[in-house]
Amino acid sequence: MTRENAAEISHFTDLCSTLMGLCSVTPIIVIPARMASQRLPGKPLADIHGEPMIVHVWRRALESGIGPVVVAVGEAEIGDTVTQAGGQAVLTDADLPSGTDRVLAALESLDRGGQYDVVVNLQGDLPTLDPQLIAASVATLADSGADIATLACRTESPEERANPNVTKAVVAWDETGDRGRALYFTRAEAPSGEGPVYHHIGLYAFRREALARFVALPASPLEKRERLEQLRALEAGMTIAVARVDTIPLGVDTAADLERARALLATS
Repeated sequence: MTRENAAEISHFTDLCSTLMGLCSVTPIIVIPARMASQRLPGKPLADIHGEPMIVHVWRRALESGIGPVVVAVGEAEIGDTVTQAGGQAVLTDADLPSGTDRVLAALESLDRGGQYDVVVNLQGDLPTLDPQLIAASVATLADSGADIATLACRTESPEERANPNVTKAVVAWDETGDRGRALYFTRAEAPSGEGPVYHHIGLYAFRREALARFVALPASPLEKRERLEQLRALEAGMTIAVARVDTIPLGVDTAADLERARALLATS
């Protein structure tokens, strides 16, 4: 068997595993969005090549093909933008404390019967997202039996290791190195010593009951200290599965990030 044949078989096996995992759950993607971004006010409606950023993210979510996509908005103007583009939006309380609270509020409004058992919380500032990452998170959740699934990408960049704005996932990886269980998340460089760190990608697939439990929990001590919401789940004994991926989507938090997203999407 040639190396090329082995690579093709491995890719096919991974694809089959993903599809089998997706068949065992009924997912929905919910994108929380609000206008009150501290560093980039009005971020969801920022123009990227003639379309608002939230529309680009909505399109990436649709391209994943895993289920319906809903935008949970804090203001009617974002909802109007989404519906004009052909999407579905749910207006939620503008004063909700987090995007995760907004996701649950939208879900409870539109799916009172509990049709969807997996909920993907997709940030509304990831216009360059590879749609396959969404499918990877859902398949990992379905296969692992965890409460939540998320993603991480290996990096050996000294700049990323030292950057407190890059969240690092500390993971007990399985023998393949492709999936594992989250032990901790931190803004510090961790683990210490030689070797890579793993850049956490803030996309989460929740089991529905886990989402409701998570939102009902008070903010935890480590969550407050690190300013990382996912630590609330770990401190409460919830399990977070992690899939290793090879690409990091650009999160748009500043005007400079917005220019980078425009440049990337101009060449895609």
